[in-house]
Order: sequence, then structure tokens, then C-alpha cells
Amino acid sequence: MQFELFRTLWGDNRQWDHPLAEARTAGFVGLEARIPPTLSQARTCATILKDEGAPYIAIAMTGGGVIPNQSATVQEHLDDLHGAVERALLMQPRFITILGGNDRWPANQQVEFMAQAQDICHAAQVPCCFETHRSRILATPWVTLDVIAQLPSALFTADISHWVVCCERLLNDPADDLSAFVERVHHIQARVGYDQGPQAPHPGAPEYASALHFHQSIWQQIWQSQQARGYTTTTMTPECGPDGYLHTLPFTNMPVADLWSLNVWTGQTEREHFQHVMSNTDNKKELG
Repeated sequence: MQFELFRTLWGDNRQWDHPLAEARTAGFVGLEARIPPTLSQARTCATILKDEGAPYIAIAMTGGGVIPNQSATVQEHLDDLHGAVERALLMQPRFITILGGNDRWPANQQVEFMAQAQDICHAAQVPCCFETHRSRILATPWVTLDVIAQLPSALFTADISHWVVCCERLLNDPADDLSAFVERVHHIQARVGYDQGPQAPHPGAPEYASALHFHQSIWQQIWQSQQARGYTTTTMTPECGPDGYLHTLPFTNMPVADLWSLNVWTGQTEREHFQHVMSNTDNKKELG
């Protein structure tokens, strides 16, 4: 199984060719970014991706910004998705990650939205997966496990940091069985959260070692599950970002770290982690 890193464009508003060039220098193969809001912008981005031969993971955001419009209905979210998929197809994405719905929706309403969202993507012949995210559907592991049982074909983008914040603890208690979710993860967004925040100031800092270890244990389980499911490639997007995630100093609001450096560190560390995991797995197979 091959390991491919994608660069997030969260917080980077430059034309896509600039961050793509930096990404490739650091060992990233392509970009993960929100679907541009207009067809014209999508065409421009599509030209850059085609000229550079770069793969793209699309993010479809429905019902408003990261925090959705609280009055938006299921149908309004689906209407947004229709338009986003139309624009995404211009850029020939590997797949679409859907950041959709609202955390206020009960599980049955989340299932309704996800089932119809799958139909939209299936009709467009583009794979989709649903992201775990605060303020959106799948905001906690417990509602997610309920939803999973009702949607046997749904796949997921795992950002476990959100669940750590929502539950206010690392989910490493023996009672925290996330295996049903792990077995359905298609893509990983890698950010190390901790009990009081979605992003450690630096994931390699010793004071956050337990949080890093927990996230790495989940990512390892996902890789091993994907290999068992026959995946030939696994994708990961290190996703340290701004917007209050990045810690800043009081009064000056100066960031305590450089975002791109954090994502490069995460990508390089997890590439080594992946190689170690796969090497041990292969050795066990040979011994068996």
C-alpha cells in the first residue's frame, strides 16, 4: 500500500500553483482544498492541476461556512452539494469530502442527508466520504456510530481531533470502541487535538506526547484496516490551520509556530510512521 500526502490550502489564499510547488518540494503529491465558489474559479484551478499533473481532493462545504446557517434545511444543504459537485467535476477530484449538515440534527436526519448526498455523488460518478467535524454531522463518535449502523455503504474522512475536543478527553478508554468507524475510513486529515483544543501548539512537543500517541494509534488502525480492505493507496492531509486553531501570544496575537512547518513536520513524521507500521505488518506476514 502506497502512502500519499496532500497539502491543505486552509488559510492559504494564493493561486494554487504557488502552494503546489512548495508542497511537492516537501514530498506532498497534490492539494486538498474547498471547491471554488464559482465555475470560473474552478476552471482556473482545473487548468493549474492539469498543467502540473497534480491530484486533487475536493472539499464540499454545504449550508454556509464552517459553522453552518442554523436554519438551513436538509434540502438546502443538498442543493449546495449539487452545485459544489458540478464545479468539482471540472477539476477531476480523486474524491469529494463532504463537510455538511448540522450537529443539531438528530441521527435520523443526518442519515437522510448522507443517503441523498451519496446519491448525488453516485449520479456524478465521483466517490465521496463524510468528514467528522464539530458543528456538523458526525460531530461526536457516539452519533457517528449510530449513523454508521444505518448507512452500510458510507465512507468517512477521519479528523479525530474534533472528537477529542467534543468528548474533552482522549478516546483511549477500553470502553471506547471505534472499530466500526475505523473500518469505514477512506481518508485521514491529520491534526493532533487534545482535551481542551483541536490543535496542539506543536504536535511534536513533549507535553502533547500522549495526544500524539493516541492519534497515531488511530491512524495506524486505519492503515491496517485499509490494507485488509484491499486499498493500494492511502491518503493523508496534515491539517494544522488558522482561525483560532493556531495558538497565538496574548496582546500581540503573534502565532507561536509556522503553519506550513507544522504540516511538513506532521507529513514527514507520519510517512516514517506509516513505513514502520507497514514494515512490521509485512514481517509478521512472512513469519506467519
